[in-house]
Amino acid sequence: MYPATIYKIRSAGDHDEDAMRSLAELDSAAPLEHPILIGEIDGRTAAAIELDSRRIVADPFQHTATLRSHLRMRASALDAYADRPDVADRIRYALRRTRIVAA
Repeated sequence: MYPATIYKIRSAGDHDEDAMRSLAELDSAAPLEHPILIGEIDGRTAAAIELDSRRIVADPFQHTATLRSHLRMRASALDAYADRPDVADRIRYALRRTRIVAA
């Protein structure tokens, strides 16, 4: 399990455009489109995920494998919240199983 506080993950804003462009250039990728989640290591942007396509760009000069996993999990959590805002409903849905009844 990864410590939850090792990275800072936040939504990208307009002030992050330069950092996003630089990150995409480092990764030899096209820039991401909003909405975007940014992952920081020691205050520096290290990876980002485009929420619509789940495409990730990351700094190849930093160890970002775990951060990329955190970004994917956070993106999935945001999707789950958007589908079912009530925590109790999300728990019931996650625990729901199809039960086979003998005839």
